[in-house]
Amino acid sequence: MQSGSLTMSQDTTGGLIPFAIDLTFEEARRRAEVVAALGPHWDPAAELRDEEAAYALLYSGLDAEQQRTYDLLVAAGVLPDEGQGRAAAH
Repeated sequence: MQSGSLTMSQDTTGGLIPFAIDLTFEEARRRAEVVAALGPHWDPAAELRDEEAAYALLYSGLDAEQQRTYDLLVAAGVLPDEGQGRAAAH
């Protein structure tokens, strides 16, 4: 089997016909369709800024106990730290 494609060899006992699918091409096509569906007004930088603002709002105004819990979760790697790029985190 090659990377990026699925290939089956002919089975002489079952009469199978070999075929190949280029999964790399299919993935590129799928991604292009997703971007096209988002439309021409989609702004990934604005989306990231909005996500950062929502995250900041979510964890703002914590009382002391909530802040300690938040800090423990960040230290344990459950929640991403401020500088880790939250959009790409677990």
